[in-house]
Amino acid sequence: PSVLDSFALLSGQLNTLNKVLKHEKTPLLRNQVIIPLVLSPDRDEEIMRQTEGRVPVFSHEVVPDHLRTKPDPEVEEQEKQLITDAARISPDAAQKQIQSLNKMCSNLLEKISKEERESESGGLRQNKQTFNPADTNALVAAVAFGKGLSNRRPPGSGPSVQSGQPGAGAIIAGASGMQQVPMTGAPAQQQPMLAGVQMAPAGQPGKV
Repeated sequence: PSVLDSFALLSGQLNTLNKVLKHEKTPLLRNQVIIPLVLSPDRDEEIMRQTEGRVPVFSHEVVPDHLRTKPDPEVEEQEKQLITDAARISPDAAQKQIQSLNKMCSNLLEKISKEERESESGGLRQNKQTFNPADTNALVAAVAFGKGLSNRRPPGSGPSVQSGQPGAGAIIAGASGMQQVPMTGAPAQQQPMLAGVQMAPAGQPGKV
């Protein structure tokens, strides 16, 4: 009999609750304020899933922030003070302040964008390669080891003249077959004539 009495009581309460919820004057439950009945410092996976990982636990620390419907008293006082100050300003003064603020914001944005462009261009200049490593290596190898240089002489160049001969730089091609003619009555230190050209003494420039 006690179980039947409890069941009858529960059934009557459920019927009454259903009638209240189905009544047209009953507001939607989704528009009602949530009142926390159970607070736990443990991690709740269901709350994590519903909040997309933003609220891991439903504890005494996070409930006042997540269920708050009004700002902090300090914030309310500051907001009231700002509203009072704004009401005292005339429309013309407010418009001037708005224009000056917009101008300051525009100048700040221009400076920020300019610095970003300069930093990007500087980074590109630093990263840009201004030489070809292959050409540099080939030039170093040619200067240091003669790699890639040709051994052929240019056409028309005669055989090299020994540097020990006096006045060798003044001898032209084909002059080796000419006869040496001594000068009569010349001093002993006079140099011989080669094809009518007097050879300059040692240490003096030659003349033709």
